[in-house]
Amino acid sequence: MRFVLRFFGFLFSVGAIFFLIGAVGLAYGFWFYSKDLPDHAQLANYEPAVMTRIHASDGSLIAEYARERRLYVPIDSVPKLIIGAFLSAEDKNFYKHPGIDPEGLMRAIVINLRSGGSREQGASTITQQVAKNFLVGNERSYERKIREALIALRMESTFSKDKILELYLNEIFLGTLTPGRNLHGIAAAALDYFGKSIHELTIAEAAYIAALPKGPNNYHPYRQRKAAVERRNWVIERMAVNGYISKEAADAAQKEPLNVKPRNVSPNSIASGYFAEGVRRDIAERYGEETLYEGGLLIRSTLDPKMQAMARKSLVDGLVRFDEARGWRGAQQKIDLAGREWGLALAEVPVLGDIQPWRVAVVLEVTGGRAKVGLQPKREASGQLVKDRETGLVTADGAKWTRRPVERAVSVGDVVYVEPLADKEGQFRLRQIPEISGAIVAMDPNTGRVHAMVGGFSYDQSEFNRAIQAMRQPGSSFKPIVYATALDNGYTPSSQVLDGPFVLDMGPGQAAWAPSNYDGKSAGVRTLRYGIEHSKNLMTVRLSNEIGMPTISEYARRFGVYDDMLPLLSMSLGAGETTVMRMTAAYSMFVNGGRRIKPTLIDQIQDRNGRTIYRHDDRKCANCNAEKWDGGAAPKLTENREQVIDPLTAYQITSILEGVVQRGTAQTVKAVGKPLAGKTGTTNDAKDVWFVGFSPDLAVGVFLGYDQPKSLGNAATAGQYAAPVFRDFMQMALKDKPATPFRVPAGIKLIRVNASTGTRAGGDGGGTILEAFKPGQSPPEFVPPEPEEVPQAEYQGGPAPRQAGGVGPGGLY
Repeated sequence: MRFVLRFFGFLFSVGAIFFLIGAVGLAYGFWFYSKDLPDHAQLANYEPAVMTRIHASDGSLIAEYARERRLYVPIDSVPKLIIGAFLSAEDKNFYKHPGIDPEGLMRAIVINLRSGGSREQGASTITQQVAKNFLVGNERSYERKIREALIALRMESTFSKDKILELYLNEIFLGTLTPGRNLHGIAAAALDYFGKSIHELTIAEAAYIAALPKGPNNYHPYRQRKAAVERRNWVIERMAVNGYISKEAADAAQKEPLNVKPRNVSPNSIASGYFAEGVRRDIAERYGEETLYEGGLLIRSTLDPKMQAMARKSLVDGLVRFDEARGWRGAQQKIDLAGREWGLALAEVPVLGDIQPWRVAVVLEVTGGRAKVGLQPKREASGQLVKDRETGLVTADGAKWTRRPVERAVSVGDVVYVEPLADKEGQFRLRQIPEISGAIVAMDPNTGRVHAMVGGFSYDQSEFNRAIQAMRQPGSSFKPIVYATALDNGYTPSSQVLDGPFVLDMGPGQAAWAPSNYDGKSAGVRTLRYGIEHSKNLMTVRLSNEIGMPTISEYARRFGVYDDMLPLLSMSLGAGETTVMRMTAAYSMFVNGGRRIKPTLIDQIQDRNGRTIYRHDDRKCANCNAEKWDGGAAPKLTENREQVIDPLTAYQITSILEGVVQRGTAQTVKAVGKPLAGKTGTTNDAKDVWFVGFSPDLAVGVFLGYDQPKSLGNAATAGQYAAPVFRDFMQMALKDKPATPFRVPAGIKLIRVNASTGTRAGGDGGGTILEAFKPGQSPPEFVPPEPEEVPQAEYQGGPAPRQAGGVGPGGLY
């Protein structure tokens, strides 16, 4: 008996020693692996990288920027169906275990030991996966698993189950459906795989997304479709077993095909490449690249998608119109079709993705005055080419503009751009990428909100934005700044300036500067209105000399055309360099009553939490937040914009610019049939052509020119090429708008004057117009010249004698 007691005492002692050793070892291991664990409490302040999204003014999405595509969704907003799918797929006991699953962990260790590492078995809970993704890393080792388990235990004691699940559902990597778009989190995956929000997902769709964490590439919907369906159906089965869905619903869901339908690219984003890039650059400058790509900003832009499409069409049509007038340059390239399937050969040809409805095609045969072309096959979201091959015909109608018969315009193997003929199904028109480029900007002249901006023919072809990045000479489109300066400093629209030779001595050894008018002629003494309407260089230079270039330089700064213009007389003719955006903003200040505006592509910016961090309109509105109306006057916005010029001056120059359209160099714009004003601008050697103009509520700037400046042609003018782009845009933009006249400010006196001389109308026989005068101003009185003395005896009747030196509607005579 004593022996037995001693034996059990020995066993107890040995057991106690081993227990003590084990406890010490466990404590040491716990200390060893815990001493440099990352602080799990940092998850409390965790802000994952979330994509920044840009929306148009109507709410439609135009661009997204992210390093990891993620939309963060709070757990309270996650549908129960999604939660059930992920718990069934990844961790059915999530709400029961303390952070680790001991049974599953031991099972995984045994399997891995037996297989010698050739068959890896995981047993990570959702909490452990969060620990791995956030704090531990992806190193494959038992040490990492131990650290992961320790952190999971700590997390469970610090955070609620819901918080841990929220972190998991928003962080988990869920594959790459489209190259370059790595999807993180359930919201981004729902959008890219099914084009839906998480609240719209069906059982089958939710189950498929929940199937992906085990290995997105293993269950790719195109490359591994069979495995993907099997894994999805297994998740659906587990959802039914765990009580999240009924058996009948599970059976029906398992029979559904894997209907992955990637989110379609918005047509707004296709047409808005230059605009979106402008916003991206603005955000990067304001907040930095990290905030742009990871900050989850929600940006409401000023873009009007309909107006953007109009602007793009107008500019492209104008560029093509100019380019095609210079003739057909031939095919883009040539491919050898011998022994090759034409669809595969053509699929290798790079294509511009933002010039729809143009298509790339290859000429398959040419016979009988027509060419059969094969259109470049479209690709599925998987990247696979569609099997169907589209063909069409280019007939004489489609090649007419080339001024060549079809047989001479193209040959077999030629790769060309074509556009469908709207009225002839299956027939196409030859197209070519224009060599000339340009830009158009349309903005609200009262707020500076840019409704549309196109910086070239194709953003895919060139990301250089000619609306805001190209510094070009504005030519005569700068002249209204000169004349506005004069009107703001005592001149009237009827003030007269000599349109005659002007020579400036440039100093010893320098040739004199002698500008000339475009037509090489002089018209004598004329009104300021005439000088603008007919774009007279000599009048502008002489007027600038009278006013003083330092004063004009100061006004150019006020209008934002130049920051620091050199006070040289040549600058009065637009010899400096500026941008389309700046010129459009300057003209906006004519029509808005002379108040400064700052052009903007952005209305409002919200951070990831929905807090507004920027708003373009910073005007204050007292009592706008009143709980109820007390019958008093409506609240008004406090006007805080700087007055650049007198409102009466602004109307005077607006009225003169309206005359440019009615009687001057931009009469092609009259076809719009609405009150419009503006000014053409053609630089030396016609290297740049401009038209900047406006209606009462819309300002538009247009520029055309080669990126490497060269002449557009000896006879090229802005009235020929830039003004028609403005005209075409305004015809579309104002189609359904009333013909609203320009607003006449209080204090302006409209007096009828002789259109040619600017004198008060009456008895002179000339055409008349209503001219705008400020208080204290008035037109000069008409003084008839003394008639020639004709002896009474010699007058035999017939036409009255001409008055020497008189001024009639046709000019001096």
